[in-house]
Amino acid sequence: MKNISILGSTGSIGTQALAVIRANPHLYQVNALTAQNNAKLLIEQALEFKPELVVITCEDHYQTVKNALPHLQVLCGTDALIAAVELSQTDLVLTAIMGAVGLKPTIAAIKAKKNIGLANKETLVVAGELVMQLAAENGVKIIPVDSEHSAIFQCLVGEELNPIEKIYLTASGGPFRGKDLDFLSTVTKKEALKHPNWVMGAKITIDSASLMNKGLEAIEAKWLFGLATEQIDVIVHPQSIIHSIVQFTDGSMKAQMGLPDMKLPIHYALAYPQRVPSSFERFSFLKYPSLTFSEADTKSFRNLELAFKAMRRGGNMPCIINAANEVVVEAFLKDKIGFLQMSDVIEECMETIKFIAKPTLNNYVETDEQTRIFANQCVTK
Repeated sequence: MKNISILGSTGSIGTQALAVIRANPHLYQVNALTAQNNAKLLIEQALEFKPELVVITCEDHYQTVKNALPHLQVLCGTDALIAAVELSQTDLVLTAIMGAVGLKPTIAAIKAKKNIGLANKETLVVAGELVMQLAAENGVKIIPVDSEHSAIFQCLVGEELNPIEKIYLTASGGPFRGKDLDFLSTVTKKEALKHPNWVMGAKITIDSASLMNKGLEAIEAKWLFGLATEQIDVIVHPQSIIHSIVQFTDGSMKAQMGLPDMKLPIHYALAYPQRVPSSFERFSFLKYPSLTFSEADTKSFRNLELAFKAMRRGGNMPCIINAANEVVVEAFLKDKIGFLQMSDVIEECMETIKFIAKPTLNNYVETDEQTRIFANQCVTK
């Protein structure tokens, strides 16, 4: 039995992870479940899986959760996430929290020598160098859960001694693939939330529509796989069947393929290094006679170019774009700014917030706070 602690169990990744665990009760035991606001679902999950610890980070819901689970340990607040990752029996911490709030508990899990199933890309976007250095020092394996990074990870199994020439992250193009700036200037959140291939949470769906998600994934890939910016490329692949590609120095390429279903990379991360049977739908070439590819449009979708610019600059610049992006996506979802204005605010933050070439953890925290304050001021303007 592998003991799993899930940070963010009520979100899209968390609920799908529990579906995988539910289908394999002989393989997995849930050690901890955490959520931010969805007390009702958290209670239902806790009653079903009976974890050692339950955490609700929003203190307003603490008493409700506590009263519903009298026989379980229930804690509240963001500091309680640390307790959830440090449980002695935990073998793997699945970090499915959305946003930079996932950084501190991930670092705590690494220091506690827990392997990480990483579904929180912001952790590596904000502080990738620091996190990967800590993982190496503590002998911790970081297994990516994002479909693209899982694809690269799977392609590299058995290739540890063979240098990578380049990786290609595939992007569906989102709901606005092929649209120009005039079209994008009037799109609504309802339109942006209609992803053609994937069922995801609101924030990551908007990021996919703006291609910021692919930019953040590029930064994450840089740290996960020890790459230079020049070794990372993005190609648009509308069918979302090839999840990413690795090209080696001899010119040979490996691609990982499958239907667009997040339960597959979750299943792989939980079971790693084994592959265990699943009942997931199988891909059929006959249903997809044509797989197409095209160049990403960075003129209409400026967020992708801004992310690569931040990756090239390094330091705390990726932390700046991540914080700014979280603010503008929330503002867009609340109809405070337009779709294209998100890029304007992010760029203004990149030009205004102090650049630090060699940031410490405190620098990252301060940069995140300062950027959010400034980005909110830009939104209000």
